[in-house]
Amino acid sequence: MTNPFLLLWLEAPIQSWGFESRYGRRDTLDFPTRSGVLGLICCARGAGGREASWLAEMGKFGQNVLCFQQKPRHNSFEPATANGRLLDFQMVGNGYISSDPWQNLMIPKTVEGKKPTGSNGSKLTYRYYLQNMAFAVIMQIPHELGEDIVHSLQYPHWNIYLGRKCCPPSDIVYRGLFVTNSEAKSVAFEIASKKELECTKEILEGSFPDQGEVVTLHDVPVQFGFEKLYRDRQVTILNEPSTS
Repeated sequence: MTNPFLLLWLEAPIQSWGFESRYGRRDTLDFPTRSGVLGLICCARGAGGREASWLAEMGKFGQNVLCFQQKPRHNSFEPATANGRLLDFQMVGNGYISSDPWQNLMIPKTVEGKKPTGSNGSKLTYRYYLQNMAFAVIMQIPHELGEDIVHSLQYPHWNIYLGRKCCPPSDIVYRGLFVTNSEAKSVAFEIASKKELECTKEILEGSFPDQGEVVTLHDVPVQFGFEKLYRDRQVTILNEPSTS
């Protein structure tokens, strides 16, 4: 049997799809990463280990993404929904009691294992979020894994979130299995139309330099768990998405 196409609708007040984040700066990509989407599915499945064999099967296919945001409003007293990035400052390690051995582990240390000079151990971090965006993720999945994935998304074992745990979805995530990518894409545009959202760009799996900008992303998980491993993939960003 043919491998079906899974449609996910990812919408929330804030989302954050970590990419090239280091130390105190946690940036976000402008669209869902491959690792973020597969991590979401693993949460739904209750899979918290390395999942190397499952990721190998899922890694045979890619994912396309449609990016949506609120249409500009004209001749209205109601302001348009704010879209864009949100920068949040968070303190890490603040409020812990250093004399408690367990709590002391939560306090950031220098490479020598000591508190930073002139600090109680807390650290200021910069975290970026996408505001008021919606994404339609279309991914082909192995036929033999489809039933388990669909059931898990409808009845998640663990809470699912859009990139970070502070970003729960505000609408139904699972939107169906389809025979073709075009069918899934058509349903995505129907959802967006009812919400009065416009498509701002499309991300295609693969290199198509005659259609848009080609970028390389290091976001395909080979192994989750404590020792995460990733590999590269290429995607093409279309600023003029097609409706078919």
